[in-house]
Amino acid sequence: MTICNSCRYCEGYCAVFPAMEKRLVFTPADLNYLANLCHNCGECFYACQYAPPHEFAVNVPLVLAQIRVASYEKYSAPRVAFRTPVLVPALILSAIAIWALAMPGQTFYTVIPHRTMALIFTAAAAFAALILLIGLLRFWRETGESLPTPRALAQALGNVMRLEYLRSGGAGCTYPDEHHSDARRWFHHATFYGFLSCFVSTSIAAFYHFVLDLQAPYGYLSLPVIFGTIGGLGLLIGPAGLYALRRRQDPAIADSGEKNLSTSLIALLFLASLTGLLLLVLRGTAAMPFLLKLHLAIILAFFLTIPYGKFVHGIWRSAALVRYALERSQHASHGTE
Repeated sequence: MTICNSCRYCEGYCAVFPAMEKRLVFTPADLNYLANLCHNCGECFYACQYAPPHEFAVNVPLVLAQIRVASYEKYSAPRVAFRTPVLVPALILSAIAIWALAMPGQTFYTVIPHRTMALIFTAAAAFAALILLIGLLRFWRETGESLPTPRALAQALGNVMRLEYLRSGGAGCTYPDEHHSDARRWFHHATFYGFLSCFVSTSIAAFYHFVLDLQAPYGYLSLPVIFGTIGGLGLLIGPAGLYALRRRQDPAIADSGEKNLSTSLIALLFLASLTGLLLLVLRGTAAMPFLLKLHLAIILAFFLTIPYGKFVHGIWRSAALVRYALERSQHASHGTE
């Protein structure tokens, strides 16, 4: 960072470098903040005159990726859980729990009663939300910043929704033509908005059940099914595309720890979407009970592992973008930007 601060060749690439230039000394909290602003696109590495084989061996994407993974563990609760491979045990325990609670039947709620389903997933979601909130408060407290302003929140939200600072370098990939240069951005969009669409589908379905007293399964043209289908397709296309790009990533800027976390999250999202769409298509067949139990087991494992996997990068990066917007606002108000 000290070398980059002296050079400043990459200051227009993303939010990392303008934020870096506001500092002369870099504390661990500053490095965690800068690391979570980084999207690991690799453009600064390929543009850097001090990158290997130069004796300075500057490699900003790799170093920030390593710091970023360490920050995930630092802000998790308990921290030891992040060091432990939790995906496979969570999948096994979730499958055992769902199969133990399931009963013979040919409709959704005879296989798993709605009240049982609601209690399990409400508890799992509350657990994930609590751990993420603890981590978010730890991250923000460590930065030493004041409370975010509405303007900073709005700017950060816009950056998140547009993936403003996700450069088109494709995670260090070399694409055959310019039409593929934004592939990483579009696959991220498909994943992000696919997840949001599934959340909307679930929320509408809950409204149908508890307020309108309408029980699943719903018609193919109903709002829960429409949003669920759109989200499911997004969570097939996005994760599959991101996985393909990961396989082509330049190993010079890839951290193995972050790569493993990304692969686990991609696999969970893809499997959740695949089993959900299969359940939608085959819900009137004899395969429905098995597919329902399989889908619910994967969803439960997803909720249990949210605080201890790559999903947290969305939370920490959003918080870092809020801080970045707040810094820009404060510097502008003092006439320094």
